[in-house]
Amino acid sequence: MTQRRMTEGAKRYKEYWDKQMADPRFRAIYEEEAAKKELWLQLVEARQAAGLTQEELAKRLGVSQAQVARLEKRGYEAYTLNSLRRYVEALGEEFALEVRVRRPEETVVSP
Repeated sequence: MTQRRMTEGAKRYKEYWDKQMADPRFRAIYEEEAAKKELWLQLVEARQAAGLTQEELAKRLGVSQAQVARLEKRGYEAYTLNSLRRYVEALGEEFALEVRVRRPEETVVSP
């Protein structure tokens, strides 16, 4: 019986989520927030792949370790293109900054 409720609950959740994601405004906001949450993690993973600590990266950037920690903090939203460029350059030559622009889906307007 518990298994059936879980299956029914999962089904209801999927239906709810599909309905939410079908709304272009909701989807755009969701994707924007998801992208922000991914950025901090990408920065941390890149620094770790470069074999650097926050302190070592801070020395390369000429800033404090706390400033590097702030850039890598989940939920941080004050990134500038310049700060990201400097961060990535400090990681080393094998790293690059890539910016992608997503165009909103075209909306068909009915007469």
